[in-house]
Amino acid sequence: QVQLVESGGGLVQTGGSLRLSCAASGRIFSINAMGWYRQEPGKQRELVARITGGGSTNYADSVKGRFTITRDNAKNMAYLQMNSLKPEDTAVYYCVVGAQATMFRATTNYWGQGTQVTVSS
Repeated sequence: QVQLVESGGGLVQTGGSLRLSCAASGRIFSINAMGWYRQEPGKQRELVARITGGGSTNYADSVKGRFTITRDNAKNMAYLQMNSLKPEDTAVYYCVVGAQATMFRATTNYWGQGTQVTVSS
């Protein structure tokens, strides 16, 4: 099994910055895409940013130019640098990783427990 632990959430004022981290551990043969989703109360979870194994990225329109997703393959880590934060960025942020536990297993999506990001106006 693959475990994900997120960190870096918190309370920040409008215009501030936060950096989220996601650490993957456990039985990992390979990690493919890594991403961040967010969910506000009563709303569906939405994709924020995604990075492939080759480093290609895509972002939700609402965060383009403000958020940057990166990864450290040697450490099995993903990061989300969030700048110019707005109150509408307030949500629980979840890390998701597409990983193979062994070379014989299919790629499976694993989710973290979520970290709260609150942006005050």
